[in-house]
Amino acid sequence: MNKASRPKTLTLLLIIILVLAALGGAAWTAISSPVLGLAQSPVTPTLGQPFALVMLKKPTVTPLPVGSPVPVILPTESQIPTAVETVTATPTVESLVYAEIVADTPAPTGYSNTTQYDSAPTYGGNKYILVDISEQHMYVYEGDVLVNDFVSSTGMNNATRVGYFSVLDKIPSAYGATWDIWMPNWLGIYWAGSMENGIHALPILPNGATLWAGYLGVPISYGCVVLGSYEAQWLYDWADIGTPVEIRW
Repeated sequence: MNKASRPKTLTLLLIIILVLAALGGAAWTAISSPVLGLAQSPVTPTLGQPFALVMLKKPTVTPLPVGSPVPVILPTESQIPTAVETVTATPTVESLVYAEIVADTPAPTGYSNTTQYDSAPTYGGNKYILVDISEQHMYVYEGDVLVNDFVSSTGMNNATRVGYFSVLDKIPSAYGATWDIWMPNWLGIYWAGSMENGIHALPILPNGATLWAGYLGVPISYGCVVLGSYEAQWLYDWADIGTPVEIRW
């Protein structure tokens, strides 16, 4: 090799070395890069571990200076609810099915004032109502099974007769003209002279107020058996015409 060609050879070798060095650096970057994943085995996500991370910016809150009033957002007039007033309407003749139970109403033909079933409506069921005056309580049976029991009130001065009776009639709301009261869920059980006594809910006065409210459990009536409003409704729906009623001490 002559002296003139030696510099060219050295220059060529230097270029080759630089190219190889560049290729080697690129290969190392590819192998070690987590993006290409050539140097690591594929990651298999497992249950319970996050598959991706999401970076959320934490909201910043500017604290109020100590002693500063807390801002209050008041509702607009349209957002303020309108109060609903509950009004108890006075029962009227036009709005209720009723029966006038007055002093001069004659007892129906065939109904006796005795304490036996000799004039009771025919009944083939197994329902039975027991009123215990000494306990001021009512027990309701189907066969031998007690299906319900209620606090009740009977007549003042022993005005409620004891004996064996039955449900003679059912009236959604009976009117007692003698006392000017409405008696919801009326179950007539016996006639005392010309007036019928029965089982009913707490009476309603002409002004819509409830008579004897808060006094159930003591003798308060004029002779009827009085129940709470819910209890009387339940009994009214349950009882049949002819259901036996026993009243005892």
